[in-house]
Amino acid sequence: MLYRKSRHALALMGGVSTVILAFAVPAYAQDGDTVEVTITATRRTEAARDVPVAVTAISGEKLDILNSSGQDVRMLSGRTPSLIAESSFGRTFPRFYIRGLGNTDYDVNAAQPVSVVYDDVALESPMLKSFPIFDVDSVEVLRGPQGTLFGRNTPAGVVKINSAKPSDTFGGFGSVSVGTYSTTNIEAAMTGPIAEGLAFRLSGQIQHRDDWVENTNTTGLADPMLEGYNDQAARAQISYKSGSFDALLSVHGRDLEGTPRVFRAGIFKQGTNDFVDDFDVEKVALDGVTSQSLSSSGIGVQLNYYFDGLGTLRSITGYETAKVESSGDIDGGDTYVFPPLGLNNALFPSSTGGVSKPEELSQEVRFEFDPWGNFSAQVGLYFFEQKLFYNELNYDGAGAVNANVAHENYQTNMGLFVSGEYKPSDLLTLRGGLRFSADRKTDEISGTPVLTGVTLPVENTVRGDNVSGDLSATYELSENINLYGRFATGYLGPAIQDRVNFVFTPTVPTVKEQTTVSYEAGVKSVFFDRKLRLDASVYSFETQDLQLTAVGGTNNSAKLINADKAIGYGVEFDMTAKPMPNLLLTAGASYNFTEIQDPTLGVGPCGSGMCTVKDPIVGGLAMIDGNPLPQAPKYVANFTARYAWPLDNGGQVFAYTDWFYRSEVNFFLYEAVEFEGKPEFIGGLRLGYLSDNGTEFAVFVRNITDEIRAESAIDFNNLTGMVNDPRTFGLSIKKSF
Repeated sequence: MLYRKSRHALALMGGVSTVILAFAVPAYAQDGDTVEVTITATRRTEAARDVPVAVTAISGEKLDILNSSGQDVRMLSGRTPSLIAESSFGRTFPRFYIRGLGNTDYDVNAAQPVSVVYDDVALESPMLKSFPIFDVDSVEVLRGPQGTLFGRNTPAGVVKINSAKPSDTFGGFGSVSVGTYSTTNIEAAMTGPIAEGLAFRLSGQIQHRDDWVENTNTTGLADPMLEGYNDQAARAQISYKSGSFDALLSVHGRDLEGTPRVFRAGIFKQGTNDFVDDFDVEKVALDGVTSQSLSSSGIGVQLNYYFDGLGTLRSITGYETAKVESSGDIDGGDTYVFPPLGLNNALFPSSTGGVSKPEELSQEVRFEFDPWGNFSAQVGLYFFEQKLFYNELNYDGAGAVNANVAHENYQTNMGLFVSGEYKPSDLLTLRGGLRFSADRKTDEISGTPVLTGVTLPVENTVRGDNVSGDLSATYELSENINLYGRFATGYLGPAIQDRVNFVFTPTVPTVKEQTTVSYEAGVKSVFFDRKLRLDASVYSFETQDLQLTAVGGTNNSAKLINADKAIGYGVEFDMTAKPMPNLLLTAGASYNFTEIQDPTLGVGPCGSGMCTVKDPIVGGLAMIDGNPLPQAPKYVANFTARYAWPLDNGGQVFAYTDWFYRSEVNFFLYEAVEFEGKPEFIGGLRLGYLSDNGTEFAVFVRNITDEIRAESAIDFNNLTGMVNDPRTFGLSIKKSF
């Protein structure tokens, strides 16, 4: 079957290539800036069109605009082909999906198949992945397995965030925006020389939003107003260069006080995925515990030494730690009836939470050899250690803790990798690499659970190892067009599901490692003096022993399981163009098909019989064979346009609009009418004036059409959903120097 899917994908590739060549017909303007893009997907800086990986980079003004209304890292969702991000924890626990592969698990120890690499340090804990994006040069989204250079837990891809670095030229910027709900976004950076070879960069961000959701319940434990936050982050960097040696020290931290994600009980009409008639995005009725805070800090050290005539030795050390408290009223309501239908209605009260403390240490040593004729290579060692403490708290109706289960997790990963490049001719480049990974994870569980039949303490250990790699070829069809093909494998380490507090079965399951095989072909091109960039790719993948999390259901569980396999295939398209002076256009789109293939696998459907399950029910379980992966839309698209009107005084008036679309998604492994998220089409607009001295004044609107959509759900005892933010307006000023 994978062969048939691959053949279908290759046929689509031919069609996309034809479209690209057709787009090349218009006579594009020959003056102004180019649209050439450089990336670091291969751990060194290269032109994007020379790299045989489907990758999209976001930088500059686009990042500023996406962040202008106090957004968090989830703002990246839909902004590149095949990328979706969502969360049931709000600003503290993003979940990423690339080409449909992701993990809906809300457990603190969950591993994700999309890695977040911030300043060359891989962040494993989902809570560390939430570090804000500010003073950043670029965000690169690498699609497909990246197992050679980035290691395990990258079978879907990598979100690579690159901070702006210190400069020996004095400069910086400051920006302030204010808007609806007293939303405030302050960002500033300063850089410059300290002494010969020594430079600094200081940057920070302050984000605030007033609580804007009214809690109509006045007798319970929840706060009277919700969804506000105070989120502050800062980073200090010092760089040093002397002869063959250079170094970079980075220290960063974050402090967040806010509320957990607001769960909204009974917002779906039974038998449909429409909101109930009396749903109001600015109101909710909660009677349980609502609190959230996060503090984190980290340090990174990069050391490089060039050995003349041999190559460069690189060392990357990272240490990250955080403390997160989050407790929420997960039933989402304050009225308890059967059946639990209608706004604010649930079957029984349920508030859960706890404190999580991830601590991660990573060390990479890599040697990049100087080219030997037409051959170049790099080889490296990697070590990762994570210590994770967290507890599961359950609260009774009066807010007293009636269960407290403590977890102490310890895991290590060791890797050895080699990657090489060979040019047998001026037009052909071959690349390949291998990585050996070894994993060990231990989990100790103690404390007092809610349920009888669970005997604590319990200890579990899983081990695994894997050899992953990639092989690719790039052919220069012409000066402007490169064709590439890529074969790659990826690996997600073995896992322990240790959530025993609220599960009605006293087991602690383990699952074996997940492996992915991917095939990809693409074309990367630039035309008209590099004023038009067009990239396209087709891919297919097969994932064996797919790690899935059956979230929710009657038992309010997060049960970790292996499915036999999942397949996927699709087409992706990226464009950047300057068709005329002062006009910049970008667009991206993807079609992604995914399918779970396991005829014997069933999961628990929604509790209380309130949802309309579309799958066959066998023995009380919904059979999910043939279903798409959760949070995997078939279509993702984005578009931006910026036009500037130059003024005689050297300034300019500009307009910038940005839009993204994702088609319908399933929230869970099983299919149900109520839990199919409707398509989402959201845009923004920014109008402003930029002076010749670098001062910008602007007005903006986010979610300009005020479209409200469910982005995820909870299904264990009612029809609970979580929604996106409504429309916001604002003003901003930015000064660069």
